[in-house]
Amino acid sequence: MNSRLRLVTRLALGLAALALVVFAVVGTVLVTTMHSYLAQRLDEQLASTQKDQIGRLLARRGPPRAPYAWYSAVFQVRDGTAEPEPGGSLPSTVDPLTAVARDAGGGDVFRTVYIHGEGNFRVRACPVRPGEVLVSAAPQGDLDRTVRRLVFELGAAFVLALAVLVFVGRLVLRKGLRPLSDMAATARNITGHDLTRSADLPVRVSGSGGGVEVEELRTAFNRMLEHIDASLAARTSADERLRRFVADASHELRTPLTSIRGYAELFRYAAANEPAERDAHLARIRAETARMSVLVDDLLLLARLDSPDMETPLRLSGTDLAELAGQAAEAFRVAQPAHPLTVDIAEEPLPLRADPVRLRQVIDNLLTNAAAHTPPGTQVTLTARRADGAVELAITDTGPGIPPEHQTRVFDRFYRVDDSRTRANGGSGLGLAVVHLLVTAHGGTVTLESRPGRTVFTVRLPSDRAGQAGEGGLAEPGLEQ
Repeated sequence: MNSRLRLVTRLALGLAALALVVFAVVGTVLVTTMHSYLAQRLDEQLASTQKDQIGRLLARRGPPRAPYAWYSAVFQVRDGTAEPEPGGSLPSTVDPLTAVARDAGGGDVFRTVYIHGEGNFRVRACPVRPGEVLVSAAPQGDLDRTVRRLVFELGAAFVLALAVLVFVGRLVLRKGLRPLSDMAATARNITGHDLTRSADLPVRVSGSGGGVEVEELRTAFNRMLEHIDASLAARTSADERLRRFVADASHELRTPLTSIRGYAELFRYAAANEPAERDAHLARIRAETARMSVLVDDLLLLARLDSPDMETPLRLSGTDLAELAGQAAEAFRVAQPAHPLTVDIAEEPLPLRADPVRLRQVIDNLLTNAAAHTPPGTQVTLTARRADGAVELAITDTGPGIPPEHQTRVFDRFYRVDDSRTRANGGSGLGLAVVHLLVTAHGGTVTLESRPGRTVFTVRLPSDRAGQAGEGGLAEPGLEQ
């Protein structure tokens, strides 16, 4: 079947072909059954007529009588030959009846013969007396005409039924397949949207009907469109974040590079005349270089944490969170004397499987963030304890807090609540992003609760109780396992 035809037409033609086969089988069975029935009735009529004639012949009441258009005669059969007796009704060509009479010596014989010029006849021969056979022949013209008319009428009825079936079936199929046409129209509508400019894909398949299968297909099609829509939106969002990330990273790197270049120019002019000024310029160049190195290291760490193809930057070992928190607290007191620090660390070890260097970086970043975003004199509290089968670290400050509209984005890269003040302090906006990714990579969570006068960053990590077994408790920090 031509694949260019529409599905409705192909289904209708297939239905017509199937119906044609069914009609042919039904017609053949019906015609065959009717022909057999009429032939049986004719044989019964022959037998009944001959039974009456045999009675007349045995009573010597004269020759056999035949109904209109029939032939009937008595044949003398001797020594393999048959001769008709006078008085019977015979056709002009007797040979076909003579042959049947010769074969009826042993019993009744039914046979269909052709008589030249008159057509087919149904012949019955039966013995009357020894050496005498009664032969009767009934024309089959009426039977054949009845069968032919039946074939004609059946053919006409089947052709009409086939035409109605194709026409009505095509209408029904077209209505049933209309949901598929709607889906095709929706697909064509999608091709008219410029997905390079907007990820929004508002088109959906609507409507109802078509049966359970079509409804399942409609639902699956709409789910596919929703998935494509969500995927396009996620890709657009990722592309936008990437563009923003590249722009912010370029801006952050450009600032120290510009400073280094400026100080280098000043150093060239002041190097010969003012040694003290030269040393100041060198110190500033070193400071900007260190700032840029920290920024590059943070970017590299974020890239390695983001990419599943790159080797993980974590080197896990048995680690004591209480010990790391104590070390970070001492360093904070030295670096930030203007922010009084309260330490509440459990006396017992807080074991966990972690990278001690990266975990120390998490604590330092949170403490530095608390100092950078609060005025001098703000109280900072460091808490480390065991909580419900996990270890928990909390950094609390009594600063002005973070506005609610900013709390959901503080872990985004290069995001600043107070952009101008953060730049003055040398922040890059990557500290909390690094904290979030490192904690997540350790299988933990970091949460924020903030209101005016109280801001709490809480880090929750899986505990390693097995690390407490044996004397010494924990493996040496930094040991790669």
